[in-house]
Amino acid sequence: MTITGPCNAPDGVDVVALGESMVTFLPTRPGRLADVPSFERGIGGAESNVACGLAAAGHAVRWVSRVGADGFGDHLVSAIEGYGVDVSAVGRDPERPTGVYFRTAGDRSTDEHEVAYYRAGSAASAMSVENVDLGAVRAGRVLHLSGITAALSEGCLGLMRELTAPRAGRPVVSFDVNYRAGLWGDGDGPGVLLELARRADVVFVGEDEAEEAWGIAGGPEAVRAALPEPGVLVVKHGGVGATAFVSAAGGRGLIAPTRRSRTCHSPAPLGLASAPAFQDAATFVPALTVDVVATTGAGDAFAAGFLSATLRGLPLRGRLRHGHLWAAATLTAAGDLAAPPAREHADRLAALDDAGWEKLRLGPGWTQAVERADEEVRTP
Repeated sequence: MTITGPCNAPDGVDVVALGESMVTFLPTRPGRLADVPSFERGIGGAESNVACGLAAAGHAVRWVSRVGADGFGDHLVSAIEGYGVDVSAVGRDPERPTGVYFRTAGDRSTDEHEVAYYRAGSAASAMSVENVDLGAVRAGRVLHLSGITAALSEGCLGLMRELTAPRAGRPVVSFDVNYRAGLWGDGDGPGVLLELARRADVVFVGEDEAEEAWGIAGGPEAVRAALPEPGVLVVKHGGVGATAFVSAAGGRGLIAPTRRSRTCHSPAPLGLASAPAFQDAATFVPALTVDVVATTGAGDAFAAGFLSATLRGLPLRGRLRHGHLWAAATLTAAGDLAAPPAREHADRLAALDDAGWEKLRLGPGWTQAVERADEEVRTP
């Protein structure tokens, strides 16, 4: 099956990402929130992390959200735009604040850290079908969403259901489950997330969160059995690796590459034409050995790397490897966002044979070493 992807944005948008972003405060030294005397300001949000990573890699990206008419909202919009993201469809709410959160640095051995969110009643939590520009949201080849948005309010859930509803000309919907039990309270988070995932074309879910949310045990095949609808399902196994399943029934989620970058002169075909061998495939790629600085944002970086490689029409194994490489860039940085590796650098590493891939060990600063791939190869 081949369908025609929308390309009606003036600048030919590759990916639109919709969701809340918040101003983040990271401690200037280790310790409990009660003890840390000062913080450095940054930005964080699952969907905007994906948008910034893709834009930094040269894709045409739009972020859609709402922020407060306050200084934090100004900072968010300016910082995200600084990555090359189109923020023209971000709304301002004069009566609701921009969300913020504080977190401590994670312990490298346990990943334990404190997080304090101040997002209740935020501008983004009031997003709805009525106050979001649906035309701007649907203008890209891919629409990236996450389950976090659905948990923020009834209005946000209604917006998510509208955007994932089957309709002619719908962009390819990429959906990161991102189950956060604390956000759902007494709501039926697991049921809602399963509903939305079944409507999506590309789905990212952790094996651990599938078990936590849906009680699914038994490995990636069990997750696929519960989610047979998405054209592409990526099941992440933490530090072990990731498995991607591709449906033989349809091609949504396998995106043929285009010859344009930031301009689009005609509708771009989306379908199986670029990768017929992927049908009914289940491909596992092991994760890389990484000297972890912080884990926050790594899942978003994985999704961005996978989508970037998808937009380029790379083989499925390459898509998974780019996901791991982009995740490694974030894992070896302190904040929620890290610059992705240069395309040529990542392509060179992704092309290694299995033995070379398994020998890679990446530490802080590895993305800046671009002269030769073997500069990053260190045996443990």
